[in-house]
Amino acid sequence: MNIGITFTGNEEKHQFYVEWIQQHDADISIVTLFPEENNIVDLAQCQGVVLSGGVDIHPRYFNGDINYENAPAKFREIRDDFEFAVFEKAKNIMPVLGICRGLQLVNVAQGGTLIQDLDNLNDFHRALDSRNADKVHDIVVEKNSLLSEIVNVEKGTVTSAHHQAIDILGEGLIANAFSHDDNIIEGIEWEDKNNKPFMLCVQWHPERMFRINEGNATLSIGIRNAFVVAVRACL
Repeated sequence: MNIGITFTGNEEKHQFYVEWIQQHDADISIVTLFPEENNIVDLAQCQGVVLSGGVDIHPRYFNGDINYENAPAKFREIRDDFEFAVFEKAKNIMPVLGICRGLQLVNVAQGGTLIQDLDNLNDFHRALDSRNADKVHDIVVEKNSLLSEIVNVEKGTVTSAHHQAIDILGEGLIANAFSHDDNIIEGIEWEDKNNKPFMLCVQWHPERMFRINEGNATLSIGIRNAFVVAVRACL
């Protein structure tokens, strides 16, 4: 079984995704999808794909402002174009799991927009720059959602390392989780789940939670396991 993971641009952070997805399942092989190599052809080998975290999406993709607080020194439009293409090819044929930037990319791909900087809310959501350490905060899970079925909790604690968030939801998407204190969207899924493959996107970083035992296990390992089950069903 092959699962594609888009490359974050950072080997150490990429390895978090690899270890989280593989766990002790010897039959899972990881196919790294590299924007610079444009190896989208390798998606044909995969039965599922993970859209990973990373640098902000260029504002031109959602008619945003190029000048905003905490904008990156350099955007990676080659990665944006590559991952939009990956999602477009994958969304109707295989399970998709989006993490942090991956959630934002899916929303933009579906015609949604982003809050470009959370401003004073960064105190709750953005990683600590000095140590690149995740924040930790509580979320509330929407009842009767796919996420709710998977994690079987109404609320929990997650790691957070973002300064952008969903503003207007993209077409065909619903929110499945919100931050407890400020109601920022923390998860999305398809509204119509009967005619689409599995898709779950979360704003937090479950691939890092399982290594440091922060938050609820089900909000990390539970999500991974549900994704892997969905991928196996496609074999």
